[in-house]
Amino acid sequence: MILSFKMLQYWWCEDDGLAAVEAALTFPVLLVMMLGLYDMGNGILANQKAIRASQIVADLVARDRSVDQLEINEIVAAGRLAFEPLDTGAYGVDIVSIRFDDEANPQIVWRETVNMSEMADVLSNVSALAEPDNGVVAVGVSYEFRPVFAGFVVDNIPMLEVAFSRGRKSAVVAKE
Repeated sequence: MILSFKMLQYWWCEDDGLAAVEAALTFPVLLVMMLGLYDMGNGILANQKAIRASQIVADLVARDRSVDQLEINEIVAAGRLAFEPLDTGAYGVDIVSIRFDDEANPQIVWRETVNMSEMADVLSNVSALAEPDNGVVAVGVSYEFRPVFAGFVVDNIPMLEVAFSRGRKSAVVAKE
């Protein structure tokens, strides 16, 4: 009995393997935190790319008096290139040319939507930009970011960034 009590006391006071046990317990937590930081950094990068893509598309549309379907396709492709090297399968764009009448009421002149649903309430979103007999181009870019832990810790993160631009050569950008 005394021998087993001394062995138990020796085992209880022994700390040779304590560092290994602590490392084994903390390593998974640190690994998940590190991968979470990696995902968060990539998510921020994807959001910045979505902002940049919406600005690129709005700027390219607003450069001319009118655009045709071939130019629109090239402009959409330019916005897609802004996401490189990320996966562009989840990239979508909604381009809307809006005219304000002589009472500053907005009207959609034309709209082109690719790989996403149309932006809701686009006319109410441009009300602060309303000027009689003028216009604006509104561009929404959507992107679905898929983190490494998608479905386990968090789901996919949908992003929608909107940019506005006025026509450079005419008040309203028309479509040929």
